[in-house]
Amino acid sequence: MKTKECPGCAMDVDSKAEECPICGYEFPRQSKALQAAVWVFILLMLFWVFF
Repeated sequence: MKTKECPGCAMDVDSKAEECPICGYEFPRQSKALQAAVWVFILLMLFWVFF
């Protein structure tokens, strides 16, 4: 199981958790469109550098 550290209490929680079960910290959500845009940008920059 992958984990991530909660910035609220420093406990390791499941990486898919939307909220920390210990302190209730709500992890920010990142949209799929934003993730796709970031990957496209990275790939374009790599293409520009190498070709």
